[in-house]
Amino acid sequence: MTEGYLGRIGNLIRDARKHRGWTQQQLAEVLGTSQSAVNRIERGHQNLSLDMLARIGEALEAPLVSIGQGPTHLRVTGPTTLRGSIEVKTSKNAGVALLCASLLNRGRTTLRRVARIEEVNRLLEVLESIGVRARWLNAENDLEIIPPPNLDLSRIDAEAARRTRSIIMFLGPLMHRMSDFELPYAGGCDLGSRTVEPHMTALRPFGLQVKATEGSYHALVQTGIVPNRPIVLIERGDTVTENALMAAALCDSTTTIRNASSNYMVQDLCFYLQKLGVRVEGIGTTTLVVTGCTEIDVDVDYSPSEDPIEAMSLLAAAIVTDSEITVKRVPIEFLEIELAVLEEMGFRYRLSEEYLAANKHTRLVDVSTLHSTLRSPIDKIHPMPFPGLNIDNLPFFAIIAATAQGQTMLHDWVYENRAIYLTDLNKLGGKVTLMDPHRVMIEGPTRWSGAEVVCPPALRPAVVILLAMLASKGTSVLRSTYVIHRGYEGLADRLNEIGAQIETFHDL
Repeated sequence: MTEGYLGRIGNLIRDARKHRGWTQQQLAEVLGTSQSAVNRIERGHQNLSLDMLARIGEALEAPLVSIGQGPTHLRVTGPTTLRGSIEVKTSKNAGVALLCASLLNRGRTTLRRVARIEEVNRLLEVLESIGVRARWLNAENDLEIIPPPNLDLSRIDAEAARRTRSIIMFLGPLMHRMSDFELPYAGGCDLGSRTVEPHMTALRPFGLQVKATEGSYHALVQTGIVPNRPIVLIERGDTVTENALMAAALCDSTTTIRNASSNYMVQDLCFYLQKLGVRVEGIGTTTLVVTGCTEIDVDVDYSPSEDPIEAMSLLAAAIVTDSEITVKRVPIEFLEIELAVLEEMGFRYRLSEEYLAANKHTRLVDVSTLHSTLRSPIDKIHPMPFPGLNIDNLPFFAIIAATAQGQTMLHDWVYENRAIYLTDLNKLGGKVTLMDPHRVMIEGPTRWSGAEVVCPPALRPAVVILLAMLASKGTSVLRSTYVIHRGYEGLADRLNEIGAQIETFHDL
């Protein structure tokens, strides 16, 4: 390996590490080496084997070697005008929840048109490692899941588990299968943090106690415990609600869950539980009443609905490129607030008549975008729990605001530091000012210009950068795009089908 290559690789590793928020020491601990060795690697002063490159890329969730794997980097030629129609894939978050919920069922679960994304792949690796049989049935991404009579958590694929943030949703179903078990958790996930403690509060009334050990959740279940009063969630979180639902599904009593999320993935989980024989009342509201079953052993077939976040991504792509396209199979119930805000900003579009998704519940429409001249909204844009503007859709308003005339404030009050990644739009010509870790001020309109950007480690901001590149003059490069593949299936190829010019490539 020449010295020039080593220097370029070292720069890539350094950038990926910094975007992950890690120190050299933290990366060294994961790799089982020293901080000085990582320092030499990043300065291009140490030879590297392909195996070590693969290990570094896996640790940083930014693969540096892609032999027989998906794309590593994207090269985008713009500005782009999109044409034609594109269909929304099924929900990433619903698919992940349903994979976890399949552990409740001792029979066969067949899920239709599952999003074939990296987050799903990691969960399947975890499920298969503990004895679950899972197989893709056809090109339509139908997936069959058959749990074994007894799960073997001693064989769990800890590396795959640590690369998915969904592993915590195993707690709800597993507490009914074993009284003492451990689950790996990702580094930096503290049991008392805001993202984890709400799960513990929701599951304690079912007899579950969880302690943080070295790199694991250690769960102890006191059998025969049922909630003796309504469970009030301290956070109206999607995964928290899902965990409580799964715990209640095999509880021999009726459980009331208050301050529950009524978001799209929670509704899909409720509809799936109903197919399993669980009685769920209040779907779409913040109070769910669940009458569980003592055992579930049925062969069930379920189709998760379409993803409103992907739908918003595609609408944002049309807006930033001022393109007239048709986005098909849009779950309108979960985008009505977003469209209302966009209308206030001057966005023009047409809606088809409504029709039902394959789950027979979710309302879909086709949205045709029209040429629009946008202006900034009167008030700031901020997310709220459903039926408010979706938390995951907020980042897309960054590029929409950058397209509009005037100043727009985005207030991302939910996530610490996610707003920071939106300042990467400045590398492409944007005018984004970080006011504090939760707020950005965006001034438009923007004259986008091509640049090279390392992919942010957060999924939605990463896609925001990609969409801005579609509107940028010249050639842009987005490096280390694994995070996008965690949440989107073939996004670059699908955008190419409607006129984008996106090329995948590798450094090695």
